[in-house]
Amino acid sequence: MKRLVTTLVILLVVIVAGMTSLVFLINPNDFRDYMVNRVEQKSGYQLTIDGDLRWHVWPQLSILAGQTSITAPGAKAPVVSAENMRLDVRLLPLLSHQLSIKQVLLKSAVIRLTPDSEANEPDAPIAPANTENQNIADSSNGWKFDIGRLSISDSLLIWQRGKSDPINVRDLNLQMDQDDHRQATLQLSSRINRDQRDLTLNANATLNLQNYPHQYSANISNLTYQLSGADIPAKGISGQGSLQASYQLSNNTLTLSQLALSANNSQLTGNGLAVLDSLPNYQLNLQSDNMDFDAISGWQPNVSDSTQQKAQAVTSAPVIARDLDAQPNGLSILNDFNAQLALKAGNVTYRGLKIQNFNLQAVNRSGQVQLTALSGAMGKGNYSLPGTLNANGERLQVKLEPNINDIELGDLLRAYNLPQVLTGSFSMQGAMKGAGLSLDDFNTRWQGDVQMSMVDARLNGLNIQQLVQQAIARSNNRVQGQQQYEIFSEIKKMQAHGQLNQGMLSLTELNADSSMIAVRGGGVVNFPQQQADMNLLVKILGGWQGDNDLVTTLQNSEIPLRVFGPWSQLNYELKVDQVLRQQLQKDTKNAIQNWLDRNKDNKENKDIKTFINKL
Repeated sequence: MKRLVTTLVILLVVIVAGMTSLVFLINPNDFRDYMVNRVEQKSGYQLTIDGDLRWHVWPQLSILAGQTSITAPGAKAPVVSAENMRLDVRLLPLLSHQLSIKQVLLKSAVIRLTPDSEANEPDAPIAPANTENQNIADSSNGWKFDIGRLSISDSLLIWQRGKSDPINVRDLNLQMDQDDHRQATLQLSSRINRDQRDLTLNANATLNLQNYPHQYSANISNLTYQLSGADIPAKGISGQGSLQASYQLSNNTLTLSQLALSANNSQLTGNGLAVLDSLPNYQLNLQSDNMDFDAISGWQPNVSDSTQQKAQAVTSAPVIARDLDAQPNGLSILNDFNAQLALKAGNVTYRGLKIQNFNLQAVNRSGQVQLTALSGAMGKGNYSLPGTLNANGERLQVKLEPNINDIELGDLLRAYNLPQVLTGSFSMQGAMKGAGLSLDDFNTRWQGDVQMSMVDARLNGLNIQQLVQQAIARSNNRVQGQQQYEIFSEIKKMQAHGQLNQGMLSLTELNADSSMIAVRGGGVVNFPQQQADMNLLVKILGGWQGDNDLVTTLQNSEIPLRVFGPWSQLNYELKVDQVLRQQLQKDTKNAIQNWLDRNKDNKENKDIKTFINKL
């Protein structure tokens, strides 16, 4: 046992003595020029190390450096800068003049991927193919350089594309291990905070760097994220994803394949392509079995204030953050690139609406967007909204040609928290245009011309048949209406022509028919104030009881009816006096005519006939 302990002590002394000897015999500053030259030969970038390099022996043989930076040729700012750098060195290769670095560790570094950090020299050398000078440099210096692991901790990444606002990726922790074949594994965690929103990311990936920088690829096998903050559902948005990506330097092209991404209970799969020129060009082909936008946006149907306070779905943004987001042209970013998007989804949930076979096909050319397809099915109906978007001006300009067939109108009203005054199977064809996409924009900046129709419609809260029949029964006891009425007007078929102008929908050529009533007329629907003013002519075709002659007259008479006021509490104005007056005139005329027929020889007949004609 004593011999074993003695042997271990001797071995420890030898190791410590060997390491101490290396510290005294080898000056780490001898590596400085070599590392600078190798970095420049390999990439064209300039490595700068301020201060002296020094050894650090325990617990790991390392070289410590002060302020360190890497700068692209002609760049205004370094790509990477760090207060200190640590190089963990393998001991045995030092004996044969090989600098084998197990790990490069940067702590509290700043990584800039911005226009200022990009190379600004068109002829800057990048990985020269001629290795003769490289071999000369190696032999003249006598050292070999090799790196196995890169670690970055508690650092900051600044990413900016063009003139857009920079994105700061904080708490960046990255570890990359590379083998002899330039195959690398990567572990990444970070946090992005912007506009009162916080995004955390964690990712595992494998990299193929054999042909770097001309070509490289990545396989992100596991990506998890959590988004929370202002205007995000209280439970946040979280999910995971995976994808394969490859980059080709010759044509500056990034290719994405086997993309799979989830957000709460929504899923996306597909592939994409990005040509990263001065004006980027993107192509995305996406598919989904289920997309629930309500779970992502936190939308809920209109509820009472007390219920809303108990179950707040979304954390509201501060007023300043809201003002920053409320721009007249919220899609001005479309001006900065070209793109093609194809999205198909089996099931979509949006504002409570259940949409099947959703299809979106769009092409963007520097802010000029062609919506070749925006369609889907809802219940027994379907819709198509092709059109164009123009994001070049101060406000987003929109043109649509809606083609809606047999969509339940009550569902649409419920989706936008509007009173369900009118329900039924709704159809519409026409053309509309306007500025902006918000509800306020629709109420103030949209125009259009449409043809509308409805089948099996109900005017809720107002029974037109009941209004007319009870009003006439109160004025004339010769007829009565039904004993019981529903609290709605049932209309079998209705159609109208509409013109929209700044939130005012003018309806003309309105015709509605059912077994009990027939209606024609027109009016105005005020969307900003949620009011209506309709002037109608109503025929009550059924439900009458009483005098047959008067019933027949009423069935063929058009009774003026005005419906006006707020949608939630419509008022009416009914004019039955004219109909009753006409009936009274008719009865009087018939009675006089009968008297004349019975008294043909009366000398006053001529004067009475003249009076009848005046009636």
